[in-house]
Amino acid sequence: MGDGARFLLAVESQGKPDSDKPASWAYYLSHLHAKYRLPPLLLVVCADRRTADWASRHVDIGPVQWPSLTVRPLVLGPDSLPVINTPDEAARDIPLTVLSAAVHRRDPDAGAILKALATALKDLSADDESTASKFIELTEQGLGTTPAANLWRQIMAADLSFFQSQTAQNLRAEGRAVGRAEAILLLLGDRGVEVPEEARGRILGCQDLEVLDLWVRRAVTAVSVAEVFGDAE
Repeated sequence: MGDGARFLLAVESQGKPDSDKPASWAYYLSHLHAKYRLPPLLLVVCADRRTADWASRHVDIGPVQWPSLTVRPLVLGPDSLPVINTPDEAARDIPLTVLSAAVHRRDPDAGAILKALATALKDLSADDESTASKFIELTEQGLGTTPAANLWRQIMAADLSFFQSQTAQNLRAEGRAVGRAEAILLLLGDRGVEVPEEARGRILGCQDLEVLDLWVRRAVTAVSVAEVFGDAE
């Protein structure tokens, strides 16, 4: 924030209006505030104007006469985030360019944004390959399953072959594994499933993405860690 105060930033990508989302957002924010005792801020990234307009509405939770809670996300949509389509602009603010690519992923400008971002990341890699690799991964996640995601993978293969190095591949694989492991622990924790230290170490130490994906699916309904691992079968 402008005053330098600490806060928690929760980021969610929203593909379409969903009447159930405000209740979920309220739960996320309340959980974060209760757990970390820091003010949470929800940032919702939308790739189309209709969804951005919907997400921008304030939602009151509680009796009409006296709402107990108001959900008020900060929304980024095509009208609130600029198109960054030159390498110089992208290099000045790479995180903003990654967001620009995500928000405008369905726009005709998507290709120009991605090419500018790729050039900026290639320059960044000369000094900090690890950070550049993280931005590559975040960009891929933000593009989802749109045609822009396929274009991004083509650009990576053609223009950023440097990032096909074993080091970069290992970094990306490790990042995906950690993300899935943390998702499993979060799912179990939110549902009150006890996770002993040994089981926690096993989850966090797993690097097999297929196994982790299986555990994530099981964690959605499991009532014990044994069910997640399949030991209860």
